[in-house]
Amino acid sequence: MSDFWDRYGRAVSPCHRLPPLLKITLALTVIVAGVAIPFEHWPAFGVLGCIVFTGHSIAGVPLHYLLKRLFIFLPFIGAIAISLPLSQGFTHGWELMLTIICRGTIAFLTSLWLINVMPFAQLLVTLRRLRVPAVFVAILAFMYRYVFVVWDELDRLRTARKARSMGRTSLWFRWKSLASLLGMLLIRSLTRAERIHGAMLSRGWTGEVHWLDDE
Repeated sequence: MSDFWDRYGRAVSPCHRLPPLLKITLALTVIVAGVAIPFEHWPAFGVLGCIVFTGHSIAGVPLHYLLKRLFIFLPFIGAIAISLPLSQGFTHGWELMLTIICRGTIAFLTSLWLINVMPFAQLLVTLRRLRVPAVFVAILAFMYRYVFVVWDELDRLRTARKARSMGRTSLWFRWKSLASLLGMLLIRSLTRAERIHGAMLSRGWTGEVHWLDDE
């Protein structure tokens, strides 16, 4: 899990050799272009998608890596987008739903390209040099660090659930156990966050990530 997102961030390619500021500028340009395109010009989404896939190819990011992460992302964006026509009785809102899916997918793939052509620590340093608020950069740093801790906790909970299920694999049981598992994960995450915050305050935490400024 430690390299789930930026597995190829330290590879060598023409994209990796670009200046950090240029990488962020290119990624933001593609994302903004995707947001600005109206659905009437939907072929432009395909053009942006080809540009993003070309960038992944030049960076040496394999297709199975992208498909695996799209398999995780698309159900979430699809669930959000389908709520629009659902709220209107499935009579309107389809174009807006497709627009959200296209824009979200392009932004997601572009973000994957960015974190796979530069290490995450370098990304944080570059954002700080761009005068991004320190608290926002600190939140990103802690999010990246502790998402793996939460993932490991989820893996332990899933293992414990399988050990206690005794072969019960009905759909209703899986849904019920999943809801219980997510609730327990939320409680444990909040408890861990409080402990970490207390430990940081006791060590003089002021909200500044000094190692970012020293890079």
